[in-house]
Amino acid sequence: MKDASENKANPQHETPMLDQLEGGKWPSFVTGIKRLRDTKDAQYAPMMNDLLGQLNHSYEERLGFWKGGTLSVFGYGGGIIPRFSEVSGDYPASKEFHTLRVMPPAGNHYTTDILRQLCDVWEEHGSGLIAFHGQSGDIMFQGCTSENAQPAFDAFNELGFDLGGAGPALRTAMSCVGHARCEQSCFDGVKAHRGVINRLLDEMHRPAMPYKFKFKFSGCGNDCVNAIHRADFAVIGTWRDDIVIKQDMVKAHIKEKGRKYTIDTVVSMCPTRAISLNDDDTMEIDNKSCVRCMHCINVMTKALSPGNDRGASIMIGGKRSLKVGDLMGTMVVPFMKLETDEDFEKLEDFAEEVMEFFADNALEHERIGECIDRIGVPAFLDALDIVADPNMVNHPTTSSYIRTDDFDIEAAKYFEKKALDAGMTVAADD
Repeated sequence: MKDASENKANPQHETPMLDQLEGGKWPSFVTGIKRLRDTKDAQYAPMMNDLLGQLNHSYEERLGFWKGGTLSVFGYGGGIIPRFSEVSGDYPASKEFHTLRVMPPAGNHYTTDILRQLCDVWEEHGSGLIAFHGQSGDIMFQGCTSENAQPAFDAFNELGFDLGGAGPALRTAMSCVGHARCEQSCFDGVKAHRGVINRLLDEMHRPAMPYKFKFKFSGCGNDCVNAIHRADFAVIGTWRDDIVIKQDMVKAHIKEKGRKYTIDTVVSMCPTRAISLNDDDTMEIDNKSCVRCMHCINVMTKALSPGNDRGASIMIGGKRSLKVGDLMGTMVVPFMKLETDEDFEKLEDFAEEVMEFFADNALEHERIGECIDRIGVPAFLDALDIVADPNMVNHPTTSSYIRTDDFDIEAAKYFEKKALDAGMTVAADD
């Protein structure tokens, strides 16, 4: 086969609008597509050529020319995003440009061998264009004909991979690299990720939700997968005892960087002013004021680390703009221990309960955060039989239009009841 640029049956399209995108200092997706177009002896080269032509046409007309449709593989109701061209007469080779969403391994752990095998499958059945990873966490295999969708999926499935979510369904989950590579991780995010998704897999492959629902798992408050503001169900690693301080390493840090540097980059940057340095270059932290923002730990990784009583917080309702704009997750479970198999099963049970609530109560095209915004947090907590916990908030609202006089009284009642319940449990064990 000749070079695609020399193929008279599919002459190379002029792309003046796209060429401008290659002029900046950052790498351009246009360069990657052109490289695929110019690949010799590749069956997808004509598709890439017409894709560039249609994309340039869209930029000139300021209109998109893709339309949806229905396409799936045997046994699945979702996982493929169909795209059919409305200008296929001018760009016939890219008249079908479907995307297969494939779930990555939890924590995005790959071997180089499996990456090569994935690329080989897509070179044979698709366009060669791959995105690691989409905002939903999927490996995005972009550019496939209807005819090749089933063979491509079968090949991925033989490698042990499965389709991710698409449409009004449970979407592909994301988790950070976690405890495999990061010393800040406070729970086994890979195990939590895999357990929850395996429990709810039918909700991903056979869409029956009012709208999409996303799980994300971050091992600590750094939240490297943007769970707090991008996930309907965010599991964030945390701890409930004191930050571990190695005073000898604090002194070594100050000796290397200087006392002023440490004050400027750590002490003064603490959002709650919980950190102080003593005259002998030891550090003190008011842990009751600590909000687990991770900044001090990130700067002084050898001297400071998360506490030993580790677990996770669960926040519900994070999302980007739709009906009521961006939402951060609402704290629903301030702390959950995640160590034993029973702990992880408890997390999976709770995830299933939240999904059932969403399926039964959300309106069409409504995320769970918008549902909670509509019905109110108290109604949501009642529905899931969750006891309101003062630890769900940092402090009562400071708005002068909302009465919070009884907050301390109600909080005292909660902690008194909690202590009583703990005493009864100990007595029963005795």
